[in-house]
Amino acid sequence: MVCMTTTNYRETFIQVAVDCPVEQAEVPPARGASQTVAQQQYELIGNEPYAHTSDDVLFAVHAARKGLTENLDAEREALFAKPQACLRSSPLAKRYGWGIHHDARSRVALIPLGSDDYRRLSEDASIAQLTALRSRRG
Repeated sequence: MVCMTTTNYRETFIQVAVDCPVEQAEVPPARGASQTVAQQQYELIGNEPYAHTSDDVLFAVHAARKGLTENLDAEREALFAKPQACLRSSPLAKRYGWGIHHDARSRVALIPLGSDDYRRLSEDASIAQLTALRSRRG
């Protein structure tokens, strides 16, 4: 049996990175023929708020980028057998101005920077507060 790691948080708000270049959330733009990681994450979380966990989102993007269609349970187990970067490293929170709220069931939703919901969640002392990883050192 493989020991699985997880990227899921509960009752946690990931605020945008301190070096995020935008003051209001932006939809990730298209770049070329295939979707970027940011676009894939945005569609998964944005179209169905609080429907997926962080692990669900990261695996769905991984599977889509690798073209995986078979043995998905085994592929997921293999992916999470090793530590994975959590949504603190998501380009949504680092570059495009989206906070990420994890509810009590570890389900995630995007919260736009500059919104009342963003302000409310970032000031809520009853939930864990994290900050997205910086894009640059310093």
